Amino acid sequence: MTSPTQTSTATPATTATTQPRLAPTRTWSAVLFDLDGTIVDSASDITASLAYTFATMGLPVPDEEALRAYVGPPLLDSFRMTAGFSEADAWAALEIYREHYDRHLLNSPVFPGVAGVLQRVHQAGIPLALATSKPESMARLVLEHNDLARFFTVIAGASEDEERSTKADVVAEALRRLQAEGVDTAHAVMVGDRGYDTLGALANGVPTVLVEWGYGSPAEAADTLAVVHSADQLRQLLVG
Repeated sequence: MTSPTQTSTATPATTATTQPRLAPTRTWSAVLFDLDGTIVDSASDITASLAYTFATMGLPVPDEEALRAYVGPPLLDSFRMTAGFSEADAWAALEIYREHYDRHLLNSPVFPGVAGVLQRVHQAGIPLALATSKPESMARLVLEHNDLARFFTVIAGASEDEERSTKADVVAEALRRLQAEGVDTAHAVMVGDRGYDTLGALANGVPTVLVEWGYGSPAEAADTLAVVHSADQLRQLLVG
């Protein structure tokens, strides 16, 4: 088995540096999970809906690589900043996207081994929270469809009006709800696949474990606690 990788916070990491096997550094009091690219492989469904959105708006459809850059960050922000849409056009694009994506929402498969990791963390008595930039209602449907919602104490996502959409805001909401359930969040950890997950968690004082099977690049491993290459390595890091 390949060893998980620790990354330094001193300089951005563009390549992995192999370390001895990474054992759990503490008993985690809570584990927060991203959804797209971490639990479910949704990229093809998301990019298909994005392509439909651009075509419906009478615009050239970006290539697949460009569309994948939209997977992860809040979509309304991506329409504004990446696509350069006006505020009105960004909201119009979001409405078109959601209408199309709703019809394909439940097609995305769970990454191999991840359901088992969630079950083991739950069985270990560690509270789980979802923290995703996907709209919360959609995220709940995905977890319920895959029989995973039962493992989560909290399911937090973006609000329908996009008032809560940044990863930092979603993580803060997940922590708030965990605390309301009496969960100690002093030693929480985030599991994600993009630099946005790391930055959003760090804004709330939470370290991040990055999974390599998602949609991030090696450069996005900077400032993470560790990078894991398989579900088995993630399980070892979270529960030993």
